[in-house]
Amino acid sequence: MKPRSLRNLWRNRAGVARSGNDDPVDPMVAQLADALAPERVRVDSVARALYAHDASVFGGGASGPVCFPTSLEEVQAIMRIAMSHGRSIVPRGAGTGLAGGAIPLGEPIVVSMAKMDRIIDIDPAGRVVWVEPGVVNLDLSRHLRPLGFHYAPDPSSQQVCTIGGNVANNSGGPHCLAYGVTDVHVVAVEVVLVDGTVVMLGGSCDEVDGYDLRGAFVGSEGMLGIATKVAVRLTQNPPAVKTLLLSFGTVADAANSVSAIIAAGMVPAALEVMDQKITVAVENFVNAGYPRDAAAVLLVELEGMPGSVEADAARVADIGRDHGATGVRVAADDAEREALWKGRKTAFGAIAQIAPDYYLHDTVVPRGRLADVLAEIYAIADRHDVVVMNVFHAGDGNLHPLLLFDGREPGAIDRVHAAGAEIVRASLAAGGVLSGEHGIGIEKQMHMGAMFGPDDLDHQERLRRAFDPYCRVNPGKVIPAGHSCADIQSLRSVPTGVWG
Repeated sequence: MKPRSLRNLWRNRAGVARSGNDDPVDPMVAQLADALAPERVRVDSVARALYAHDASVFGGGASGPVCFPTSLEEVQAIMRIAMSHGRSIVPRGAGTGLAGGAIPLGEPIVVSMAKMDRIIDIDPAGRVVWVEPGVVNLDLSRHLRPLGFHYAPDPSSQQVCTIGGNVANNSGGPHCLAYGVTDVHVVAVEVVLVDGTVVMLGGSCDEVDGYDLRGAFVGSEGMLGIATKVAVRLTQNPPAVKTLLLSFGTVADAANSVSAIIAAGMVPAALEVMDQKITVAVENFVNAGYPRDAAAVLLVELEGMPGSVEADAARVADIGRDHGATGVRVAADDAEREALWKGRKTAFGAIAQIAPDYYLHDTVVPRGRLADVLAEIYAIADRHDVVVMNVFHAGDGNLHPLLLFDGREPGAIDRVHAAGAEIVRASLAAGGVLSGEHGIGIEKQMHMGAMFGPDDLDHQERLRRAFDPYCRVNPGKVIPAGHSCADIQSLRSVPTGVWG
């Protein structure tokens, strides 16, 4: 059978390129199938329903064709076909985002980067590795570990989230307290713009001429183009690591200990706090040895030369006791250390034993206000009759309240969203910001005006239009209502073929 016949057979069997029994083939889908392989263009109801969601609690997505490119040239082709048909584009990583950033609005073409997952080149001397955007975060560190390196940003979803998604959201993680978030570790990004043009943002040298467009792209939530190749920094594995678990009688004592540790001149690799409810859930789930009777636990990780790590561990223990620590446990070996971190990294999965649904929030407050804002969060949850658990990156004030609910219960999701909005307002009132690592997406879009003035928002939209004049890439995200980039309906009237 000839290749063209195979393509037509696939189209007819899948029912993805015909609008009816005798209708002509959908021209756009046919072009996409020709540019990629037919099996890598899906418009069946199962695929479109699956890719209409991300890991957030937000719904309302509507996906058009779902494409799975495997090369730069295929991404370019998708962009050009979309432009010629007046369709928007939504890039997608692993779909682990929690702010609705990957939810397709207005039936755009969804471009999944999952099949572009090669580690292209490792340069130990230059401390840089080039990867495709579909490389899983933890897989990269596992690949680098025998060489004496790792990739430092480590989101809690690192077992499944991808480098491309991390770049889109400027993701953080527990160890970003000492090493910095994704932006610090991205050297260069190869990007396909909305018209199919390829640009390289950044470069391998320390100082690149011109504006820092790499910095503008990292954290842009997929609105400026699609990353097809990323150069990230290699971080050398530390010579010594020590992990401590401190127990406290109150959450406030744990939070105040964090500020005291930083004030003492130490910057641990990680400072993570979990309250009692989440600690018990984690212990039931993984049996890592967490104390069930503590009101809060503080997980501290120290890295460096053996002597300094030992000295800092003793100082942390003393500071903890001075601030009410009821117990200090030091991991005896790598196995115990890994068990403690397994508990922290699986905290969100552990709550399935308590409630079928949860809303994982994300704001940042000054470290000195942690105890006050946490007390307010508990009060907010009580007012809205919502169960809350707190687990967060305490070192940089990045809060992650978990609001538990049962979506089948009438009015439950409304109470959760009301509580979430109050948490945002409380965080901003304390001098904080909207997001530490999840992004704005559609979740905090309505709150942008509370943090940014009209001129700020206008310049954000201008920057976006400099990359994408018609707001075709990931439309309807971040920029709040009242701005043209927030108007999904207007996309339907944008002229086609404007790019020649």
